[in-house]
Amino acid sequence: MKVIGIFAALALTATVAAAQSGVQRLYVLDCGINQGKDQARWSPGVNEGKPIEFSDNCYLIRHANGTLLWDTGIPDAVAAMPDGLVTANGAITQRRTKTLAAQLAEIGVKPADIGYVALSHTHGDHVGNVALFPSSTILIQEAEYEWAMTQPVKPAFAPSQKFDKLSGDKDVFGDGSVMILSTPGHTPGHQSLLVRLPKTGAIVLSGDAVHFRDNWDNRRVPSMNTNRDQSIASMQRIATVLTEQKAQLWINHDKPQTAQLRHAPAHYE
Repeated sequence: MKVIGIFAALALTATVAAAQSGVQRLYVLDCGINQGKDQARWSPGVNEGKPIEFSDNCYLIRHANGTLLWDTGIPDAVAAMPDGLVTANGAITQRRTKTLAAQLAEIGVKPADIGYVALSHTHGDHVGNVALFPSSTILIQEAEYEWAMTQPVKPAFAPSQKFDKLSGDKDVFGDGSVMILSTPGHTPGHQSLLVRLPKTGAIVLSGDAVHFRDNWDNRRVPSMNTNRDQSIASMQRIATVLTEQKAQLWINHDKPQTAQLRHAPAHYE
């Protein structure tokens, strides 16, 4: 089905899907911290030279028909580095205080229990632990996969990894409760996630379609994005989804918002 067709059907069935959602729980996992030297890297011309600290979350979704992990965060190995991991030619320092593996174990989840790992995109702070899930099917846009394979540092996929290479939206469990939304621009195959919880309601997980609230409010596009026009169009698409689905926007890297969320082992229903 075409992207437009899926989205139209999604909008028409929103009320029914919310009532019949197969999603049982959503866990917010601490997947590290990014410390940037210059905020203007993400907000051109604004707060030049001012440092900024980003949260980095992963999300585990338990559904009646399986389990999905959204993003895998900064590599767990960084937790053992006292000075963190310097990346982006010195522009960013990555840190972890908790490993993803330990947080999953705390809620009784083994890597083999996770049927799907969906990646918003293939930057290192989102795919750092993808090899921990060798039996999971990776949900990734085909455009993202092809682009990632041309980069100097390729994602560390497990040799046995299975892929479902997408060309647009995907209804992961077939009931409209977990929808991958194609939102290119930050990278060629960037995607976001719409989750409908029975009690909490609809939530859009941003990936890196936007990095923090001020950028969202002002529709700013980071200098490193691969396509400015696509970035703006994707933010508008998310805004439309928020309105039509009466959804919350959880901005992955927005540290103040992340601080207000319940983290695992607590959960949302």
